[in-house]
This record gives sequence, structure tokens and C-alpha cells, in this order.
Amino acid sequence: MRWRWILIFFLAFAAWAANVRLYMADGGYQLVREYQALPDRVRFYSVERSEWEEMPLDLVDLKRTEAEASQRQTDLEKSAKVLEEEEKAERDLKNEVSRIPQDPGVYWVEGGQTKVLKQGESTMRTSKGRSILRRLTPIPVVSGKGTVELDGAHSASVFTDPKQEFYFQLSQPERFGIFKVTPKGAVRIVENVTIMPVSNQVVEEPEQIPTLQRELAEGLYKIWPRDPLPPGEYALVQFTAGQLNMQIWDFAVRKP
Repeated sequence: MRWRWILIFFLAFAAWAANVRLYMADGGYQLVREYQALPDRVRFYSVERSEWEEMPLDLVDLKRTEAEASQRQTDLEKSAKVLEEEEKAERDLKNEVSRIPQDPGVYWVEGGQTKVLKQGESTMRTSKGRSILRRLTPIPVVSGKGTVELDGAHSASVFTDPKQEFYFQLSQPERFGIFKVTPKGAVRIVENVTIMPVSNQVVEEPEQIPTLQRELAEGLYKIWPRDPLPPGEYALVQFTAGQLNMQIWDFAVRKP
């Protein structure tokens, strides 16, 4: 629908631009569809009277007429180019969105094929032990410190592009980003957590990577690191701050 109105506007603009101001030597002008400069006179089609007419050449300011007509043509060509580029960008966006499944998750495109990034299962380790973080884990009631961890020292999903682009199909409106993950023995630490006494407030301390993001459709975002990622362990995380209900998709960056 949007492009239909743009096309109507463009056609109307083109029709308007087709008319030319034929300037007179005294500063006035006549609106003409076209004109022909002859050795001693100018022949033109009058828009007002819808007929061909002629007048002596010395009564017409051809230099001003031709300069304005040339500028109008240049402006018309620029407008057409801008509309063409915008239409192409919209088509490209629709094609890009159509490649990403609507199921919540993280995806990337490689060689024209859409691939799914495997979601990791995270655990919360405190002095009281370990527990799996579920999607709606209630806030812990025991104060102290802890860590959110992923099993394994390294991710099975490895990329060699330090500015790898991902597509994030959110399951619900929440914050998301790329976290630096720190290997520690047989696990990887996603973030440190402090649970305040009395209030039971959860203070999360992730090492979040600066990213660039673009919303492609409702709930669908494209995300990539602002700066090239050094080799290491990382994770895309969907979360609500202070609730420990994060979803994690881990990956690693290695040199090619």
C-alpha cells in the first residue's frame, strides 16, 4: 500500500515536471508542454490554451528557460533514483525477514542457508549448591554470591567471523545482548550474581559486549558486535534484569 501511494506521487510529480516555464525577456513566463527554438522565433505548446503558438525569439529568455528545464530534469532523475533505492531496500528487507523462522530463538545465515544456534542450559551455583535456571525461576531467597554457568569449557558452536551477525526472534519483549563468557575449569561463567540480604534483590554483573541492533519486524532483531570480537567464548542472552530467568545461546569465536 505504501509503495502504491509513492508511485502515485511520483507519477503526479513527473506530470508536473513535464511542464516547462518558457521565460520572457521581461521576466514573466508561460507554462508550456514543450517548445522549439527556431532561428527567428520560438514555437511552443501552451498548457493554458492547449494549442501550438509562436512568438519572436527576442521576446524569449532561452538561457533561463533551458537552465531551469535542465535543473528540473536533474531533480526528477534524483527523485526517481531515491525511490528506486528505497523500494529495493524494502524488497531486500522482506526477503531477509522471510528467511528467518518465526519460532523464538537465535539464527544465522551461512551460504544462503538459515541455521539455528543451539540453546544452552544454564545453572545457578551458590554456596548451597547448583540448580538449573528455568524460564520463570523465582528470585532466590538466600542471600550470598553465586554464578550463572554453562557446562563445558568451550562452546560447540564456533565462528571465525569476529563480527558475526545473528537474528534474534524474541519469545517475549525483553532485553537481549551479547555477553562475554569466562571459562573456568569444566564450566563457563556467564555472569556473577549477588543476592542482597533482607531485600533478596538480585544484582547481576554480566560482561556485556557493545552491539549494534536493528529491528527487522515485530520481535525480530538483527544483532552484531560493534567491534570485532577477540577469540573467546560468548553468548547471546535474552533476559529480564534482576529476575534470573535468562535464556542463553552460547558460541565461540576462533581465528580462521
